[in-house]
Amino acid sequence: MFTGIITDVGRVEAVEQRGDLRLRIGCGYDMAGVDLGASIACSGVCLTVVDKGQDWFAVDVSAETLVRTASNMWDTGSALNLERSLRLGDELGGHIVTGHVDGIGEVEAVAEIGGSLRLSITAAADLEAFIAPKGSIALDGVSLTVNEVEPVSDGIRFAVNIIPHTAAQTNFATIEPGRPVNIEIDVLARYIGRMMELRR
Repeated sequence: MFTGIITDVGRVEAVEQRGDLRLRIGCGYDMAGVDLGASIACSGVCLTVVDKGQDWFAVDVSAETLVRTASNMWDTGSALNLERSLRLGDELGGHIVTGHVDGIGEVEAVAEIGGSLRLSITAAADLEAFIAPKGSIALDGVSLTVNEVEPVSDGIRFAVNIIPHTAAQTNFATIEPGRPVNIEIDVLARYIGRMMELRR
């Protein structure tokens, strides 16, 4: 379980095919305090630490995860938003994030408004029922508030604002149109949607 508040930006240092994809990710965490088997969200994807060093950790990424996440994010040199798992007593500063990706969106436009960045994201129509204005959403693991939502011919378009602090603490500082992003809908919306589906 996570909160969507990013605590480090790591970088993929090495990629090795071992059946699953083994990634070595450089980070700023004190890895002495991170156990093997611990969960770390990597740009919104909950992964298990399988090896570690002083300033890096390794994870295995399955074929299922590769299919369901944004393209190119697992390439050598990619910057990943990192968050360690929530512990009892921690402040829930964002919203409840599970680290399970529900879909892949694409950045349609980036506009600077005041000091913030306004992102326009397009996504598949099957996510439309779960994304609401003023609701929560996680993009690449970052907890954000949806500003507006509108249907488009081949899906849905929604907008979020990235304040300067969030841009500086994540890999959104260099975000550009065309970039794919991992989307996790609000867990409450997911369960309400499932209940409504069973009622029908």
